[in-house]
Amino acid sequence: MPQPTSALTIAPSPAPLLRAEDVPHPERAVARRELVKVRRGVYAPAQTWMGLAPWTRYLAEVHAVLLQHPGFVFSHESAVALMGGPVFGNPGIVHVLAPDVGASRLASGIRTHTTSDDRALIVADGITIAAPAETAVDIARARHPAIGLAVGDAMLRLDDTLSREHLQVLNETRATKRGRRIARWALGPLDPRPETAFESVSRAVIEWLGFPAPELQRSFVASSGEVDRSDFVWESDALAGEADGDLKFDGRFGDAGALLRRQRVRDARLRQHVRAVAHWGWHDATTFSPLATLLRGAGLRSIAPQNIAALTSMRQALASRAPHPAAAG
Repeated sequence: MPQPTSALTIAPSPAPLLRAEDVPHPERAVARRELVKVRRGVYAPAQTWMGLAPWTRYLAEVHAVLLQHPGFVFSHESAVALMGGPVFGNPGIVHVLAPDVGASRLASGIRTHTTSDDRALIVADGITIAAPAETAVDIARARHPAIGLAVGDAMLRLDDTLSREHLQVLNETRATKRGRRIARWALGPLDPRPETAFESVSRAVIEWLGFPAPELQRSFVASSGEVDRSDFVWESDALAGEADGDLKFDGRFGDAGALLRRQRVRDARLRQHVRAVAHWGWHDATTFSPLATLLRGAGLRSIAPQNIAALTSMRQALASRAPHPAAAG
């Protein structure tokens, strides 16, 4: 039975959704570009819709399915979106769970997953979704390991009762073996300390580039008494790393000039404790060569060969699919 929870709040639809029966002549409104069709029978104001980012449109699409099918149980990226977790681009497909009757299927943009496992479900705001642990394992089994790591880290942050070990056991004990081996890498280094999906993806890229694992979220106290926390620290190389770059300074978090001046002052405080501070953006990490060059130029030494297969597939999966800025750094 689904367990109700008051700790989780469902992310609301970012656009008003209108049923066809509530709009006079909706197709005419679409032709006049006043409405857009989100799904058959569900519409949204065109002006609002055009201003939504891909990941935000996806959340609205999930809510459109919910509007039509309030009894559905949401899973995979759809559960992640409803929990406010990191969604990369617009996955396009809404995922739901069903009893183990027949094969999984895709119809009208809805992927129905069947399972014989007794899945843990939760009810939040009257909506039933796969529990964070189930969602983390689903994504780790079915998506690129960098995405699996980012979502797994996010689920640990969301539910502080979860542990890496619990998710690993859940992966190993599911009835089906499909995706089990793929999930093992993503579930191995899970850690709730990264504050964003971008930091989690950067962790994966750093390992696949052959660099040593950094210390996460280390705090430093400056001579002025101010405390600064760095995303990544390599103490042996006296290097700090910050996953921000293009996402932080594109204007969505305030005046770019003021942010850059604050960063310079902060970096000066950090250099009281480290030799250098490296900053990188989404493109640097997900196309990986720029990040490799940046870290080598900052004096970081490799300890292993590059995992070219993982890096190349990650670039194909993620380079053009940044997650929500609140989850991306």
